[in-house]
Amino acid sequence: MLDEDGYFGESVAASYDESSAEMFDARVVEPAVDLLAELAGDGGRAVEFGVGTGRIALPLAARGVEVHGIDMSRAMVDRLRAKPGGDGITVTIGDFATARAEGTFSVVYLVYNTLMNLTSQDAQVDCFRNAARHLEPGGCFVVEVGVPDLRRLPPGQNAVPFRVGEGRLGFDLYDVAGQFVSSHHVTVRDGRGEYQVFPFRYVWPAELDLMARLAGMRLRARWDGWSREPFTGESRQHVSVWEKAAN
Repeated sequence: MLDEDGYFGESVAASYDESSAEMFDARVVEPAVDLLAELAGDGGRAVEFGVGTGRIALPLAARGVEVHGIDMSRAMVDRLRAKPGGDGITVTIGDFATARAEGTFSVVYLVYNTLMNLTSQDAQVDCFRNAARHLEPGGCFVVEVGVPDLRRLPPGQNAVPFRVGEGRLGFDLYDVAGQFVSSHHVTVRDGRGEYQVFPFRYVWPAELDLMARLAGMRLRARWDGWSREPFTGESRQHVSVWEKAAN
């Protein structure tokens, strides 16, 4: 779970890849890497905010992109380092809303709802500004994040289940007034239970566009997912690309 400083500690890092196994599937990873490599271009450099255990950074680096990472969790970075090619990813330990990697980059990216780990609007605005500081003129900031699922909340209800199965239960608790959600995970293995809670701040696409404008970027594209399906009113997530002004 999140440790006392608010980042992923060893207990989560140790099982992160296994608990998120579906996100490591090639059918999920490859479209993301395809788009990021295309935006980086030949000889491009990329920095991942919240690099974690390298789910995207490692295959992107294998495409010839120079990848750097920023992450607050040393435990997650240790897992990255232990993987083949992990020692080739330069990582800055720190809060990706403010920490700096050396140099400028063609692409800055955030995947898998990581933006919502920043639990205040101010921190999310700082993240956009930090992305713009890292980008060279004309560079792109790419974010994969969910669309708030509030239509699933009937009047008087604040919980939405997202996983109900043998040995696993997951549900989100919403604070609509505060634009806050906590994700609750219950796992039972060998007769023993584990309970984890992760806090998030959900954010609307239009709000993200305003954050980008405040940071000197403009929306270039928005899709339903990495395979570039159209974004619609029924989309439950989006991949958005903002471009830093060229002058």
